[in-house]
Amino acid sequence: MATKVLDSWALIAFFEDEPAAGEVEKILQGAADEKHKLLMSVVNWGEIYYNTMREVSQEAAEQKARDIAALPIDIVGIGDDLSLARQAAIFKATRKMSYADCFAAALAKEKKAELVTGDPEFKEVEKEIKISWLPK
Repeated sequence: MATKVLDSWALIAFFEDEPAAGEVEKILQGAADEKHKLLMSVVNWGEIYYNTMREVSQEAAEQKARDIAALPIDIVGIGDDLSLARQAAIFKATRKMSYADCFAAALAKEKKAELVTGDPEFKEVEKEIKISWLPK
């Protein structure tokens, strides 16, 4: 079964009904139908939480966390072996990307998965990982 990694950009686009929402919905449905597995880094989950809290409220962030928990997405922690954190740190040191984006890229690289995003920052790593570009 193929594996895809969702960046926070993709899930925010889905929740805010942006142009990419339909594509993200298809990807979520595919995961629900077990056509592929969906992953998201805990760091990107936190990015959605803090953005929602900052822009709306903590109550809204808690609701968003419940909404994400209901989706067919496995949230991936950093782990004790630190390989994910190491790869994210390497990306951060060598590319012009946010640290949270580095975790999404590192997870995709580690799992040999396709990263789903519309965030142009990921052009920095498109030669190292497969990226499915969403419409803006």
